[in-house]
Amino acid sequence: MEFKGLKYCTRCIMPETVEGQKFDKDGVCITCQAQEAKKEVNWGHKKDELAKIIKKAKSKAGNNYDCIIPISGGKDSIYQIHVMIKEFGVKPLCVTFNHNWFTSTGWYNLQNCLETFELDHVMFTPNRRLVNKIARRSVEIIGDACWHCHAGVAAFTIQMAVFYKVPLIIWGESAAEYGHQGNTYKNHITFDRDYFTKLSSKFSCEEFACEYLTLRDLYPFKLPEIEECKDLKGIHLGNYIPWDAEKNTKLMKNLYRWKGRDVGGAYKDYKSVECSMAGIHDFLCYLKRGFGRASIQASGDIRDYGMSREEAFRLVEKYERIEPIQLEYFLQITGLSAIDFREYMEKLKHESIKGINLPADKEWRALVEEGKPFMVKMIEAQQIGHKI
Repeated sequence: MEFKGLKYCTRCIMPETVEGQKFDKDGVCITCQAQEAKKEVNWGHKKDELAKIIKKAKSKAGNNYDCIIPISGGKDSIYQIHVMIKEFGVKPLCVTFNHNWFTSTGWYNLQNCLETFELDHVMFTPNRRLVNKIARRSVEIIGDACWHCHAGVAAFTIQMAVFYKVPLIIWGESAAEYGHQGNTYKNHITFDRDYFTKLSSKFSCEEFACEYLTLRDLYPFKLPEIEECKDLKGIHLGNYIPWDAEKNTKLMKNLYRWKGRDVGGAYKDYKSVECSMAGIHDFLCYLKRGFGRASIQASGDIRDYGMSREEAFRLVEKYERIEPIQLEYFLQITGLSAIDFREYMEKLKHESIKGINLPADKEWRALVEEGKPFMVKMIEAQQIGHKI
């Protein structure tokens, strides 16, 4: 759905409300600019750079792991593992920050990855009550349900790198892929200890704490001290090999039986399939910025496959304005009333869409999985003697 008065990219359908958005003199958005810059990268040279980084890591590893690879059960995780093991022969330690919102599909994909590649693996799971309280606080101050995931993935991965003395972390997709926060393939932010605080979580533990969340509660999300991270290097695989989420996903489905699922607010089956709250995350972005996952996917299809802007806006209206089935459960676990929820989102709305009525329909097509996380459903089934 195109909103009157809002400026959109002249090529795709991404609006001015994208964080870090910059239109060029022709009205082309930063994501389209990033994709144009991507075509000019010498990928052969970049892959040689990656090979040198891996070789250096191996030489330092000795009997230790060559690198740490954070995995979630998502499409990028298994592709990272595939490339690193099949092409570069690394011995990784894989780590997972369990957001405690796993879907059964995501759990299957994670376990399938671990077993297929015979990976050593460490997982951390914050308790559910803590996750619920953090999700509430996250809505209140950033208009996003996922601070615990943004902060947790970063903190736990870096904690494990420090603890196991592994100086190299290999992440997946580059922030330059979507021009996030002004990143392009010509100019992208180098990974450091505070990378995810700057790009996604926005607040440190000290800033996030409140009357119902103490620093002791938030200790698992605390980053190691700067001195502990001084020898730590982090790279994004997508800065060294050409990244194509669509092709990567198809390849992983064919090679390793990776599974997609229906995700609220999206028309493709591969984004954040491991998280039962992915639809909430994207719906909050829609309420706060006037676009969600369908806009991102359709804009990609305009660039890569020649979809018309008219068809893209039609898909957005069909998928993006739908209130996800998980919302009722989300309000229940966070203790937010529907009125409070809407007031927080209205307060955090981007200036460009304040005063614009963002329609949200309650009807939603049947999802493959219900709104509750897989673990909750499994526990409930066990309590009443059912198998799942």
